[in-house]
Amino acid sequence: MDKQRESIAIEPPRQDWLDLTQEDILDPGLPIIDPHHHLWDRLGGFLADEIMADTSSGHNIRKTVFVQCRYAHRTDGPEAMRPVGETEAVVRVAEETAQRGAATEICAGIVGFADLTLGGAVAEVLEAHKAASGGRFRGIRHITAYEESFDTFLAPVAPDAMTSPAFREGFACLSAAGLSFDGWLYHPQIPQFTELARAFPDTVMVLDHVGGPLGIGRYRGRADATHAEWLASMRDLAACPNVNVKLGGLVMDITGAEWAAAATPPGSRALADAFRPWMEPVIELFGADRCMFESNFPVDKVSCSYPVLWNAFKRLAAGAGETEKAALFHDTAARVYRI
Repeated sequence: MDKQRESIAIEPPRQDWLDLTQEDILDPGLPIIDPHHHLWDRLGGFLADEIMADTSSGHNIRKTVFVQCRYAHRTDGPEAMRPVGETEAVVRVAEETAQRGAATEICAGIVGFADLTLGGAVAEVLEAHKAASGGRFRGIRHITAYEESFDTFLAPVAPDAMTSPAFREGFACLSAAGLSFDGWLYHPQIPQFTELARAFPDTVMVLDHVGGPLGIGRYRGRADATHAEWLASMRDLAACPNVNVKLGGLVMDITGAEWAAAATPPGSRALADAFRPWMEPVIELFGADRCMFESNFPVDKVSCSYPVLWNAFKRLAAGAGETEKAALFHDTAARVYRI
């Protein structure tokens, strides 16, 4: 491997470090749907105990949405059907947390994985997910994040995956199945996502993590240029009424964030200041009714705690009206994921 090539991997959260920063909960009664978290048994684990602890840490988290992360895939049977094992495992966690009396409806919605490059054959996989979900299945995320200048934990993907005929044939099955699409990509790929949204105007689409602005690899040290390029792409994308945006994921290493290396975790004021140049323009372009704050836990838990993260979002939305706040924290997620 080229010695200049960076490599990024998910690290396990350090709870003792996170506990060094404590804050009072802002606006504790505000209803929240967390529309983006994961579950897994690696990196210290993030399952029933961990999600219940975070969602009960002070904010009024009413419901959550699980988003695929290659957890608990089946290890045998047809390859295309193996991701259904993740949906089955998530349902077990949802049922466990309910039985344990969780105040939050954990995994009220599930966004799973199906290989859209299967083309029309993916319809069978979609139906299998729905059948396994106990009525919770809401959409598909097929990760298309590609950048040649660094390595990550993500599975390899073709740089033009969203433009391939096979992918689009599979994508066409989503609307017919009543399912949405979550897109995880990097900011140079936003124009591809925009083309996809224009080609499928009847499919509800969600751009994860504010479009994945990069701050590593060939983008390190180019923050102003990256912001300008990203903003131009987001402005074009905002013209697609079927697209919604998740506001979060900005403490991941790929953005160039270095919070996890500090002696103490960031407070919500520092996070809000860092998020503002990326999140405020998105809210202005798309409107609050197409935006939703997300935790992206436990990935973002490497850099900040759950209570502090949601405090940061509340600081960002402090000047919004009540209707806008309701959309950003609850109503957009409720609409998009039908929960």
